[in-house]
Amino acid sequence: MRALIVDDSRFVRDYLRGLLEEKGIECDEAADGQAGLTRIHDSEEFDLALLDWNMPVMGGLDMLKNLRAEGYHEVKVMMVTTEAENDFILRALDAGADEYLMKPFDSEALSEKLAMLGLEEI
Repeated sequence: MRALIVDDSRFVRDYLRGLLEEKGIECDEAADGQAGLTRIHDSEEFDLALLDWNMPVMGGLDMLKNLRAEGYHEVKVMMVTTEAENDFILRALDAGADEYLMKPFDSEALSEKLAMLGLEEI
């Protein structure tokens, strides 16, 4: 399985990579939504994309909207963000997000979300 981590924070990308690689998930990363779209266009082999909401160049919600508009429906998308208000969650789900994980989070919370996506057993 392959995951794309899209977050402008190096710390968050490294943290997610560590947690996912412990679960045997191969990871690639991008620092903004535009770079994330480019990675997906160049590869098309991602099972999961983990997107931050607020990033320079292109945010996670816009990346998600572009992905779904371009027909990338097989890629599971999990928003991973500090935006905790219901409005943000509903906007992400309406745009095609499969799950929503709020920062800060730990390995157990990530595992639960992966299980909800059918990507890992709890």
